[in-house]
Amino acid sequence: MDNERITSGDFLREDEFEATIRPRRFDEYVGQTQVKKNLSVFIEAAKKRGEALDHVLLYGPPGLGKTTLAGIIASEMGVNIRITSGPAIEKAADIAGILSNLNEMDVLFIDEIHRLNKSVEEILYPAMEDFSFDIIMGKGPAARSLRIDLPKFTLIGATTRAGLLSAPLRDRFGVINRLELYSTEELMLIVRRTAGILKFAISEEGAREIAKRSRGTPRIANRLVKRARDFAEVYGSDVISEEIAKTALKALDIDSLGLDLVDRNVLLCIIKKFGGGPVGLETLSAATGEDVTTIEDVYEPYLLQLGFINKTPRGRVATPAAYKHLGIPFSENGKN
Repeated sequence: MDNERITSGDFLREDEFEATIRPRRFDEYVGQTQVKKNLSVFIEAAKKRGEALDHVLLYGPPGLGKTTLAGIIASEMGVNIRITSGPAIEKAADIAGILSNLNEMDVLFIDEIHRLNKSVEEILYPAMEDFSFDIIMGKGPAARSLRIDLPKFTLIGATTRAGLLSAPLRDRFGVINRLELYSTEELMLIVRRTAGILKFAISEEGAREIAKRSRGTPRIANRLVKRARDFAEVYGSDVISEEIAKTALKALDIDSLGLDLVDRNVLLCIIKKFGGGPVGLETLSAATGEDVTTIEDVYEPYLLQLGFINKTPRGRVATPAAYKHLGIPFSENGKN
């Protein structure tokens, strides 16, 4: 399953150490340059006016630092942050309780906000706009509405699937930012910083080797640094060299572009079983034993980014670049 893949951007149990290495301020946060610049301006303006920051929506692939950014925003504003997630808020009463316990100008961070149920969303609308919400007291003819006033607060929503947000909820965010995948150079800075926090030396070449196989995702890069450190310690080295990094990544079955065994199996299925495609998503799912949603949301984005597959009206097609990467001869009709 995806949550067991070291190359997954999703949060795994072993990523609990992230809390100890997360940057606390913008000047410590690597990458997302324009997002940082804009947020810095908005935060400074809000502080000068003595107001809460406008509600912020952060979206993009998992593992890029949305939770970290939320923490930095709260730190830069000098306020507390309350963290929860869409699936954890089951009833309207849950969100009402959370909102009622916020202090003036606090930050409420809701991860996976696209998974909020409708009744919870409907309480958020007036809370975000008017900083109040209504609750119904009693039942039947004796029922009456009671308005609860809330302190001014900032809601920060994070999602990997912005398209699933309802339009009324999305329109209530004053600041909307998409987080982009990181460059190799940016990931090298993160790798070196993480190695330093782990109190382990890493060479320039070792950092580059890990960075270029991290799929543009800091969370994966941090994970690979930990695994490479394990290999260095067992092999009696006090530095993560290029050779140690390559040994660790080979043992983890992560190739030169960051593809793991599952990624390669998807490509090989398209090429070997279906002559390079086109092959429908449902058929590909049945042939690989992977869930349709998992293929579409987890594997495809990176393969599309690398230019290894194309989406066509008839299905998925493997490109010549995919054949070349896998060392399989390519002919014009797509047959190997």
